[in-house]
Amino acid sequence: MSRLRISEIFYSLQGETRTVGLPTVFVRLTGCPLRCGYCDTAYAFQGGQWLDIHDILQTVASYQPRFVTVTGGEPLAQKACIPLLMALCDAGYEVSLETSGALDVSAVDSRVVKVIDIKTPGSGEVDKNLFENMSCLQPHDQVKFVICDQADYEWSKNIIQQYQLAAMCEVLFSPSYEQQNPGELADWILKDRLPARLQIQLHKFLWGNAPGR
Repeated sequence: MSRLRISEIFYSLQGETRTVGLPTVFVRLTGCPLRCGYCDTAYAFQGGQWLDIHDILQTVASYQPRFVTVTGGEPLAQKACIPLLMALCDAGYEVSLETSGALDVSAVDSRVVKVIDIKTPGSGEVDKNLFENMSCLQPHDQVKFVICDQADYEWSKNIIQQYQLAAMCEVLFSPSYEQQNPGELADWILKDRLPARLQIQLHKFLWGNAPGR
């Protein structure tokens, strides 16, 4: 049985994406090859415990969830993430994957909702974007841009247009927490009639940056 290094498994409200506000089990994998300036899960870069997929499924099942999110770190940095995603889908959950988009998503089970975080210049990791992943997008997937400033916003607008992302899947704009004013970002989106959904990280407004939330 494949094993993965797990930082934490916890039950909370989804703070982002299409299922925001819904009770969700989060499986956070350890490790990430990126170092984004706004990262709020640096504690998941190291440590964790090795668990096989059977044990992960048992823990997830104990919460009796409908929704399961596999996140990190960068979950696809562990090869066994692919069979884990498949096993979660086979178990009947509605599964989403939060990934940086810096690693190949072509092997991800088609039943999984891929949430690809396209790295903006303000992240400090814009050169890591693997834009070949855009060809793997399905209508149920989502792409996310974390906006640090107006330069990030303008850059993201150009990427949406270049790849015609709004015609492929849902586009999310998220203001970098305590860095970009959400109201200002909302005004830009309205002014430009941008085909994007503004999202604010619900969990941070409820619990701040507390781990396991």
